[in-house]
Amino acid sequence: MTQTAPGATPGPAAGPAGGLPAPAPGAAPARPAAAAVVVTAQGRTAELVGRAGSWYRALPPRRRDVVQDAALALSLAVLNILSLLPYQSGMHPSWLALLLVAGQCLPLAFRRVVPVPALIACGALRDVYDALQFGYAPLPLAPVIGFATVADRSGRLLRWGTVICTAAGITWSQTLPGHTQPYDAIVQYVLFGTAWVVGTLSRHRRVALAAAASRAERAEASLDAAAAKAAAAERMRIARELHDVVAHHVSMMAVHAEAVGALLPARPEAAASSADLIGSTARTTMTELRRLLGVLRFTDSGAAQPALLTPVPSLSRLDELVVVVREAGLDVTCEVSGPQAALSPSVDLTAYRILQEALTNALRHAPGAVTSVRVTYATSSVTVEVENGAPASPPLQVPTRLGPAGPGYGLAGIAERVASCGGSLTLGPTAAGGFTVTTRLPLVLGLFPPGE
Repeated sequence: MTQTAPGATPGPAAGPAGGLPAPAPGAAPARPAAAAVVVTAQGRTAELVGRAGSWYRALPPRRRDVVQDAALALSLAVLNILSLLPYQSGMHPSWLALLLVAGQCLPLAFRRVVPVPALIACGALRDVYDALQFGYAPLPLAPVIGFATVADRSGRLLRWGTVICTAAGITWSQTLPGHTQPYDAIVQYVLFGTAWVVGTLSRHRRVALAAAASRAERAEASLDAAAAKAAAAERMRIARELHDVVAHHVSMMAVHAEAVGALLPARPEAAASSADLIGSTARTTMTELRRLLGVLRFTDSGAAQPALLTPVPSLSRLDELVVVVREAGLDVTCEVSGPQAALSPSVDLTAYRILQEALTNALRHAPGAVTSVRVTYATSSVTVEVENGAPASPPLQVPTRLGPAGPGYGLAGIAERVASCGGSLTLGPTAAGGFTVTTRLPLVLGLFPPGE
């Protein structure tokens, strides 16, 4: 049993080990007040720093430069004041000395806005300090930085005028009492000479960076223009392909549809045959469109979808084209002469599409006329000629493009294809009332031997 001495104040019960009492169950451990104050101060400091950073990032570039230079000016002012404090007892009045060494730094806040006035202000206050002969002069860091800024940011006349005036100012300051040591002038000239070199190097570097940025912008603009030109050429190529596929096969289907109407009900077998040809032509059209779209659709791996690809039209498939046109009712003769040579893919496709368009036009505008196709191979070129006679019945009215009504692009497409291959094109009516299309294409894209 524990007893309390008379007159003693009962204290808290000791813990199991005789130390401080144990905290009550569930109670939070006590936090020292000093630690709480430190945590609060750190939180407020972090909040102020965050606000200052947000404010600084929101400033335009020119104001950011002013803020940076203002911080530099204040730092140098504090440094000059601290360097002067040990000697203030020998300066009369000391407050003026402190004011002058601090004031010569403050114009640096605008050194990149008005470099020459900022240097003049710094130098004038420094000269006033030297003229009053306070006995101790800190290093002229503010005029040196202002001098470097003029070398970096000003034009040639201002730069060299500043050099002359600064050299004159340093020489004059060395004639004042208190500048008796030779090293004093040497230090001044070395400081300002180094500042001139630093400012000149900074100016050259900034000019080089601006030139590099300008070149990069021009290169990017050239790339954009080249990409736009390539995209326009690709759109034109796709438009030509779609026109050739759709116009040709739609014309075939229109001819067969008219035939069905003329054959019914007297000749149902022939009408059924024409209806079958319409279906076959429609399926061929869909196959051609799938082939064209299959070239444009790619998987993530970059490979074209093989299910949508079919053989590319070529002069080697000329017989198939002639058979289809004959089935549509056009009397066509075909003649191939000369030693057949391998054509570049672009020239081969162009020759086929020209034949297809010319035969489609003959079927549409000269139904019933005799049409001849002649393909002549030479040493370095291939000549494709399609000639039809006068039409034996009224022309077939079939739209040649999808979209708003207007003239078709058949002959214009032929001219574009020939020009893209570097060939020549001749077309026009014949004396017998027909029409002829003659195209001469190089075997190799855009290459004709000299003299041909």
